Amino acid sequence: MTTNHAQLLHLPARPLVLAIDRWIWVFMAVFFIAITLTGFIPDSIMKVDMVRAGARPPLPPILHVHAVLMGTFLLVLLAQSWLMATGRRDRHMLLGRAAFLLVPAIVVVGFLLVPTIYQQVWHGAQAAPPPVREQLRHTLYFLDNIALFQISAGILFPICVGLALRVRRTDPGFHKRMMFLAVAVPLTAAVDRIHWLPTTHPASPLSTLLYVLLLVSPLFLWDAIRHRSVHRVYLVWLGLYLPFAIAVYLLWDTPVWHALVPRILGP
Repeated sequence: MTTNHAQLLHLPARPLVLAIDRWIWVFMAVFFIAITLTGFIPDSIMKVDMVRAGARPPLPPILHVHAVLMGTFLLVLLAQSWLMATGRRDRHMLLGRAAFLLVPAIVVVGFLLVPTIYQQVWHGAQAAPPPVREQLRHTLYFLDNIALFQISAGILFPICVGLALRVRRTDPGFHKRMMFLAVAVPLTAAVDRIHWLPTTHPASPLSTLLYVLLLVSPLFLWDAIRHRSVHRVYLVWLGLYLPFAIAVYLLWDTPVWHALVPRILGP
């Protein structure tokens, strides 16, 4: 490729461009952590207050395990991006081994957590007085729909991380992008808890599905501006994400799905 051709495809390697190339990954890791804290801190405080007031049963231990594992993964993502930004690749590779332990643990705990929460609400509905029972039934219907996101994330997250880890030595560009794209999928749990964001819930899951795309848009836009092309990792990720997104949209609040969920998650 000639120099002139390269300049047409890429932005000149100026100091600001090189700095963004290096630090955008740290920015994205901090951004993901900020989204998580914004969504979960107020929600967690509210739930703890409800437990203390006797308005809901105690939070199951596996919920705390899930929170610790996901929090650890996000901190590892931040540390990994920081190590690469500061030129410490050897330490980055050493710390990266944690993903081989964290990801399976996150997936297993996640698939245990979903039925645990569902069954807790279901049992509460059976024992509650009529007015509370009706309210809990509405909560179960809500959990039916949310299970669509949880199941999608439980499948997509390990697939994307697996693809990223598989090429970590042969295709570092694909690797680092796919790691962040993988994390964006389960972040819907935090986004849905930010109540001041516009939402289409409970009528439709469209807002949450679009917020996932918004979460990864800084990376996509910088890549498009920087390289004047679309990196193939985004096409691979969309090829995985869109079928699940369409399935969530089509199954959302349908009688068929509401009938199926208790058979999958119920006691």
